[in-house]
Amino acid sequence: MSPALVVVGVFVLFIAVLIIRVLLFRPGDADIVTMSSHEFDRDTVSGHLSRMIRIPTVSSRDPGQVDSARFDEFRALLGDLYPTITAQCERTLIGETGVVYRWKGRSPDDATVLMAHYDVVAADSAEWDKPPFSGEIDEDGVLWGRGAIDTKITLCAILEAAEMRMRNGFVPEHDVYLSFSGDEEIMGPSAPAIVAWMEEKSIHPALVLDEGGAVVTGVFPGVKKPCAVVGITEKGVLDIEFSARAAGGHSSAPALRQPVVDLAKAIEKISRKPFPLRLTPAAAKMFNTLGRHSSFAFRLLFANLWCFLPLFKLVCKLSGGELAALMRTTCCFTVLEGAPQYNVMPPVARSGANLRLLPGDTAVTARDRLEKIVRKTGVTLRTVYAYDPSPVADLDGYAWKRVHDAVASTWPDAIVSPYLMVACTDSRHFCRVSPTVLKFSAMALTKEERASMHAKNERIPVDKIVTACQFFWRILETA
Repeated sequence: MSPALVVVGVFVLFIAVLIIRVLLFRPGDADIVTMSSHEFDRDTVSGHLSRMIRIPTVSSRDPGQVDSARFDEFRALLGDLYPTITAQCERTLIGETGVVYRWKGRSPDDATVLMAHYDVVAADSAEWDKPPFSGEIDEDGVLWGRGAIDTKITLCAILEAAEMRMRNGFVPEHDVYLSFSGDEEIMGPSAPAIVAWMEEKSIHPALVLDEGGAVVTGVFPGVKKPCAVVGITEKGVLDIEFSARAAGGHSSAPALRQPVVDLAKAIEKISRKPFPLRLTPAAAKMFNTLGRHSSFAFRLLFANLWCFLPLFKLVCKLSGGELAALMRTTCCFTVLEGAPQYNVMPPVARSGANLRLLPGDTAVTARDRLEKIVRKTGVTLRTVYAYDPSPVADLDGYAWKRVHDAVASTWPDAIVSPYLMVACTDSRHFCRVSPTVLKFSAMALTKEERASMHAKNERIPVDKIVTACQFFWRILETA
């Protein structure tokens, strides 16, 4: 056989393998999930969330900027709004802002922890179309205010569902802990303190559920159906300070070495050498799930990543954004500091960068890489905060099925998929006590709604608050 025929034969075989893999890369038969529901009163639940939003529980790393009385007021409000929970649950204040309710089940083993945080980031009312702490519900049935999405809504929905379950005489099979902190936005100490408290009491939850993924549309390539993505792990965090030093002096006679210039060179070198793109197990699970629902061209890609991974990496590199963040450790420069005025050459120039660490990287390995890149620039590095990526949740046990079924019952048209969280939550600390820590914000969010978190005009339609209550009602059904 001639070499040309051999080449043609190999090529035909290669194409055949690709096509066969695409034809086999189809969704499995989906089980129809039906769970109970409860008719939550729209005006009641939206009114409760509105009252929560009207208390400006703004956290800050500067203690002088925190109004602790507002946080006390918020915790007191919970007692007023949810009298059955207050009467039946043991409440414990933990750390600086943590509050935990223990709802006793028939067994203390295999407990469930439902989490949220009630602190919010600051809001400039001049930038908002409506006051950020008004809790106003407009004529279109949309509730406005800081915390409407991140995450007073989930705190409200958890408590609404638990309150109604208790009023109906429901007793969970296992203990349920409602765990709320007021310093998540500043990566504060309350969540770690709650975990330490659980360790002292030998509490090892079967499921921990916090904010994270959501029901989204038009995000995954080639998939038209809504996607309910549930975080099964999250990236680590590394805050690094870069500093350059020199003699300083008057700007009219600058020294040969200028700290700002040295710092700029270091930043430029790092920007030119991004962390390599890698496919992690968590991202692979998402591609394997959602890719089966995509169009033919994308199914060809995701069914054959063994062959097309370099091409997919190129797509991620060129697109940037969330897709690239799923595939690499990111480094974003966020702080820049020099002299206080134009005619002063500063003795020190500083910059800060926030890194989100892909599983497989650590704070140590990421810093080592940055130091190698800037070693000839005269810039030094200092770690300000570091937390390695969290372990991947166990998806083989009943805990994952509980969340999967509650999501599928609440949003029956959505594809339920695991995914890698690129943001950071309090739940990462709970990996010390639970094998299944999942992240899902019980909302179907538009692109505009997702963009409003930590930005202006945060708001949510009231109907979505009711749906969030339904989701947690179903989660509690299997507790």
